[in-house]
Amino acid sequence: MQTTRKIFYPGEHANILVAGDVMLDRYVYGDAGRISPEAPVPVVKVNEVEERPGGAANVAANISSLGVKVKLAGMTGDDGQAGVLEQALAELGVCYRFYRQPGASTITKLRVLSQNQQLLRLDYEDEFTAAAAEPLLKIYAEQLRDATLVVLSDYAKGSLARVESFIRLAAERELPVIIDPKGADFSRYKHATLLTPNYREFETIVGKCRDEAEINAKGMALCEALSLNALLITRSDRGMTFVDRTAREIINLPAEAHEVFDVTGAGDTVIATFAAAVASGYAYRDAVCFANAAAGIAVEKLGAATVSAAELNSLSGRSAVHVSAKRVQLDALLDALSRCRQTGEKIVMTNGCFDLLHAGHVDYLERAKALGDRLLVAVNDDASVRRLKGAGRPLQELDKRLKVLAGLAAVDWLVTFSEDTPERLVAVISPDLLVKGGDYPADEIAGAEHVKKKGGEVRALSLVDDCSTSRIVDKIRNADQGSA
Repeated sequence: MQTTRKIFYPGEHANILVAGDVMLDRYVYGDAGRISPEAPVPVVKVNEVEERPGGAANVAANISSLGVKVKLAGMTGDDGQAGVLEQALAELGVCYRFYRQPGASTITKLRVLSQNQQLLRLDYEDEFTAAAAEPLLKIYAEQLRDATLVVLSDYAKGSLARVESFIRLAAERELPVIIDPKGADFSRYKHATLLTPNYREFETIVGKCRDEAEINAKGMALCEALSLNALLITRSDRGMTFVDRTAREIINLPAEAHEVFDVTGAGDTVIATFAAAVASGYAYRDAVCFANAAAGIAVEKLGAATVSAAELNSLSGRSAVHVSAKRVQLDALLDALSRCRQTGEKIVMTNGCFDLLHAGHVDYLERAKALGDRLLVAVNDDASVRRLKGAGRPLQELDKRLKVLAGLAAVDWLVTFSEDTPERLVAVISPDLLVKGGDYPADEIAGAEHVKKKGGEVRALSLVDDCSTSRIVDKIRNADQGSA
């Protein structure tokens, strides 16, 4: 199954409506240098206070950050916190309409942090009354007119007490409905398009699962029972499981985070990214890959964070063409290769001097890339080129050769080596396919024996006739001599 992540482009006509429990996330940062004389607790000297959208508001902020048009419907108290939340959303380009319930408080979560560690969380919240759901439903119905997809973010705070009506109104307009669910009764979400429970929420509904097969079976059964198209189960450090009832397909993706720093709001990022991708015209499997990548970025940030399209696309290795983006050290390369292999991508490797890039090189590298998902090019350093080609070579020093190669769309990574052959490098990388240009017998290609032992493939690709660096250099020299 192909799960290679594409480049994310926000859909021009995508217009997502988010409704649900909006919150204000307040972060207090300071130094905890001593223990209070009044009680065995740290004393925090406050240095900074930051306020961000939370809950459904964070979902909307993430969608906006990806460049997709979004509107937000929610309930707040009629208080100062509502004003702070509205200002934060306006600064992020989110259009919103709130019902301010008299006498209620805007849900606010205050976190106290020192040295990037959370010391305390205080929740200020009152459940909104059932009567307040009616004015919110009216706001929601009015905003549906321009929507192309709906996201319902349920934190069980009362905004979606009548979630069945929210689903029905969207269904009447034939709009997809994606829901982040809460609680022990998922029957409330029947006839939604897709649910995004975390693994604990999933097991609360279907019971304990002994293995992957049982997760898959129970996920498919839940889709059938609730008439869902699909189910996206987030599984923390075990990644995601996507159950597609319509295609009868299961997709398992490992987690992409390098280091889990803070899981706050990661679920918001997942549903926002998935919804933005679907609304922009991507297939479910592509949307899952985008969501998984975005979650990996989000948990490496502090607090409820947003992920931009640029950050998302930087992980694909295809959006940037500069040496700084494509030239990698071996340890970083191995880490990137590991992530790509976890999603089933095929790694192609080739090598050469590429002293004077010409049409033959471009043709060869494009054909090599077409044989897999990612192309790694190993390049001889200047000293090894001199040993191989003789005095006067290379014509261009290493940095210049790398910069030209980085400009080719076919090239994903560039790595250099100093030996006469890349055999040692091939043994470390173990590509799925090792290719070399020319009429070499496959067994004579450096590193071929190792690749074959590891179950990989070795192939020689023909080169463009009458197109080589040496011939081009000879033509230039002959032309110079003729003109003299």
